[in-house]
Amino acid sequence: MKLNFKKIGTGKPLIILHGLFGSADNWFSISKELKDNYTLYLVDQRNHGDSPHSEEWDYGVMVEDLRELMAIEKLEKAFLMGHSMGGKTAMNFALAYPEKVEKLIVADIAPRYYAVHHQRILEGLNSLELDTLGSRKEADDQLAEYVPNLGERQFLLKSLGRGSDGFVWKINLPVITAKINEVGKALPEGESFQGPTLFLAGSNSSYIQQSDIEDIDAFFPQNEVEFIADAGHWLHAEQPDAVVEEIKRFLK
Repeated sequence: MKLNFKKIGTGKPLIILHGLFGSADNWFSISKELKDNYTLYLVDQRNHGDSPHSEEWDYGVMVEDLRELMAIEKLEKAFLMGHSMGGKTAMNFALAYPEKVEKLIVADIAPRYYAVHHQRILEGLNSLELDTLGSRKEADDQLAEYVPNLGERQFLLKSLGRGSDGFVWKINLPVITAKINEVGKALPEGESFQGPTLFLAGSNSSYIQQSDIEDIDAFFPQNEVEFIADAGHWLHAEQPDAVVEEIKRFLK
């Protein structure tokens, strides 16, 4: 699948993959701090942002989407970074095509299996009747019954766009709802990536724990794990300066 992406900056290529319900725009602020040193590819993964929708949605096809993007852009090798679901895509890509990854950065996700924990969000998103929705404020009010956190609702509603006949989802909500189990799947056993790898973890997040270190060592023996102070799962939004500092340090 030919993915939508934004390309900015100059220098060695750095591909950044967003998480579930996100888009390339989630990393735009971070990219402005990196564009003088790197050519950044901010990618919409399939079924997200402005990339095409498909019934096929798992890490296998998302890895091949990324391989196709690199081929189209004539990138033999690149720095690769992903957050959450994007981190799982990046890890799977590094295992499948290690020769294409110069260095790998994984933001707040481990190689292990994660149980589905987005049911309430999906219930809320599916409860919105787009045909009768009058405004974004109305959508926010309705979603608040399911997602009480304002910041989380604002993030989710970035995927609510306008079409010729009213509001539309940029995400492929039916497929994501039906195949949500795919997001949490563990990396395939018995494989490893030998290149330099940085795991960034939010100190207030439960996505990467001390119990994950053994797994990380097995899949990515040349790894560093850095905990970002006062950051949760959306560490790049909560502590952007610290995240940028770690990216620059690791990639230099």
